[in-house]
Amino acid sequence: MPGQMSRQINHQAAESLAIEALAFLAADEERLSRFLALSGIDPSEIRQAAADPGFLAAVLDYLAGDERLLVMFAEQVARDPGDVNKALAALGGKSPDWS
Repeated sequence: MPGQMSRQINHQAAESLAIEALAFLAADEERLSRFLALSGIDPSEIRQAAADPGFLAAVLDYLAGDERLLVMFAEQVARDPGDVNKALAALGGKSPDWS
């Protein structure tokens, strides 16, 4: 619907979408392994990191940077792919320094 495409996403909704995105990555070992390798996060640190809005923004940034994954995620959760960018903006749009 056209009205939905222009709506903004508040901070809480953005965090929820990011947690859904993290669950999407975690549901597939290959997707999760690639994300962890690029982020430098150890699997044992995911729960703690998920409480950090910067980490959640990084999850969304990762998805937004891979069109194939973005489309797969959007289809799975029945959302517009643009919602990922809106959620990223709501979370500050800054990824943590992975170094």
